[in-house]
Amino acid sequence: MLAMAFRAVNSRRHIGLQQLSSLAWAGRTLLGPMRSCKFVVDESTNESMLICSALRLIESLDLTSAAGQLLNETIQAQNKEFKIGMSTLLFLVGAWSNAVLECLQQNVPVSAIVSVMSEGLDSCCEEVQCLQISVHDVNKELCSISVRPSASESKASQIPGHSSLNHQIFLYFQKDISASERVPRNSCFPQEADCNFNKGLVWPLASFGSVASLVRSVDDKSTSVVSGSGVSASICKQKKLTHSRYFSTVAKSHVSTHLSDCQVYLSGQSARTCECCGLGYLAMALSHGNQPSVKLLQSIVEYQHERAECSGSSQFSIAEIATCCLPGLPESYSCVCPGFIALVSPEQATVIKYFQDKSLWILLMDGDLTEQYRHLGFTKPRNVKTVVEYPSLQEGGSRDLWLSNMLDILISLKVNLVLVKGDVCENLMERCIANNILVIRSVTQNVLSAFGKVTGAQPVTYLTQLRAACLGSGVWVELWKGCDERAMELGQLVPVRIKVQGIPLLTAVLTTTVASKMQLIEDQFWTFVYRLHHALKDGKVFLGGGAVEFLCLSHSQMLAEQSLKLADKSAVKESHSPQLAASSSEYKAVVLRALATGWNLYLSVIMCNTAKAASEFEARTLIDHHLQKAADCGSPSAYVLKEFRRGGMFRGCSIPSAGSEEGVKVYDNVTAKMEAWRRALDLVLLVLQTDAEIIIGPKRSQLLNSHSSSEFMFL
Repeated sequence: MLAMAFRAVNSRRHIGLQQLSSLAWAGRTLLGPMRSCKFVVDESTNESMLICSALRLIESLDLTSAAGQLLNETIQAQNKEFKIGMSTLLFLVGAWSNAVLECLQQNVPVSAIVSVMSEGLDSCCEEVQCLQISVHDVNKELCSISVRPSASESKASQIPGHSSLNHQIFLYFQKDISASERVPRNSCFPQEADCNFNKGLVWPLASFGSVASLVRSVDDKSTSVVSGSGVSASICKQKKLTHSRYFSTVAKSHVSTHLSDCQVYLSGQSARTCECCGLGYLAMALSHGNQPSVKLLQSIVEYQHERAECSGSSQFSIAEIATCCLPGLPESYSCVCPGFIALVSPEQATVIKYFQDKSLWILLMDGDLTEQYRHLGFTKPRNVKTVVEYPSLQEGGSRDLWLSNMLDILISLKVNLVLVKGDVCENLMERCIANNILVIRSVTQNVLSAFGKVTGAQPVTYLTQLRAACLGSGVWVELWKGCDERAMELGQLVPVRIKVQGIPLLTAVLTTTVASKMQLIEDQFWTFVYRLHHALKDGKVFLGGGAVEFLCLSHSQMLAEQSLKLADKSAVKESHSPQLAASSSEYKAVVLRALATGWNLYLSVIMCNTAKAASEFEARTLIDHHLQKAADCGSPSAYVLKEFRRGGMFRGCSIPSAGSEEGVKVYDNVTAKMEAWRRALDLVLLVLQTDAEIIIGPKRSQLLNSHSSSEFMFL
């Protein structure tokens, strides 16, 4: 019977659903913190790239089918709005496509599948509201995990002067600081790095998570000890604290960075204080095991919070974050640096040496710096990817005239630095280098906005619009120096640092020795950043580790059982048409079970990818065991909360925390996750109905004879 039904489905040619299932199957290993990455090989160049996101996977596939194009648009829409949740969306598209095909094999009407599945997902979304927890409560709960000082640690000598501790920082970090942990505060460390442009701050990756940082000025031999949470600081005259667990000697850290007249040394020993401070701890709970990005983002959060105290701005601003990828350096060179880090050619690096210790005039261009560039207007099309191949400039007077005019404009206004959002004409770039003008291309919009606010520069679309009032001033450029205090040259690229007094911009420098891994590292970093961004924007998070999907599975099965019971009662009451009444409820039960099958498959793959189960069979056995226990409990939501809090099924992928045996609980985003569910189901139902129209088709004669026949176009 099953084989006959399967042949019937194929004969009716529900190709769209089958294509969705096949495409989504390729991304099943991209779920969970222990996801398996994929190599994508470019056939034209034979270059390979390591990916771990559904977005990169879909972009790499040759999507020639209509279903593939719809899948691509759906994932692109999710990425444009949230930047997260694409892997969940892709997997559920495949799982629910198979579920719908199973319903069709059992001759369930398309209308019943559409209505019941939509109602079932809406009911699940309402049911999981009880698993939401506010960000404030998460911070409170996570900080309570920190281990109190032991008896031996409490005997450490106390440092006086704790009364100067800023109360707002105390509330922000929600951290109980004992007398032995308090240090007097004589300077505001981040204000130094921010308000004095001659000084900079770099956090090397090897020392992230440390509690103490030693900041030594070249002019002054005194050393300022700054806590990793930014809470306090003290001045010590070449003394070392060897008795405190919160401080380590400079010898333990071989990483140092020299920026102008300031050297920053960070201890290499991790401690609980930095991990348990405010948003840094929430970030760890949302990291899903991405430890390198955790340490980078914790430093960004710390720096931005210190700025927020001085300027009254928001606690966490994603618009003030940029990235710079440096392939060829060890991953320990990854760091966070104030200002903007960009890559230039060795020829442009010679211009930077000419600009050493000079204040520059800056120009911002919101477009391409080419002769053929024309802006698209004020209303730009959405979800449209335009590829323009500019023809080469014609030989002769036309090319030379344009180049000469553009260069004359830059020279006459004494422009030193040009940041361009788009592409730059190579010939113009060469002439600019010859005239000591630095031009940097492919600068993101948030970087242009940051420099515009601080320097007073006004972006222009064309150089012919440039006036003296559009320029900004006070910009400094230098070669970026790594942790070993040496300027870097990575083959044909040289990293440079552009800074200006008061700019809030931070650049996360991402490094790796494996070139094909570079895109992977950058994607993981931004995914993590947007998780924290959306968690703060929503003000709430979901319990993680599969807790939400488990409750959806349990709720869907419960609704299916209720439908069967109603079917039995209806068959008894509706004696005049018992088969019709029963079939309607049975259809509902079949569809709800198919919906639950998708949740079950999602959970089983998550458990396999997080090493909770050795196989899908073992995972499903464990899921059935917990479903039975949840049913016996009487309240599945209460069972999920209990398991999550005691470290049961939904804490198996918790992140270990230094000094804490329990680890950090795992949380998920709310709006992005639920929107991914809805988009996945909407896509599946859209393809289902489209397939049905193609297979069954409307009656052509009726349409042609109707009053609205002029509105239809038959292909």
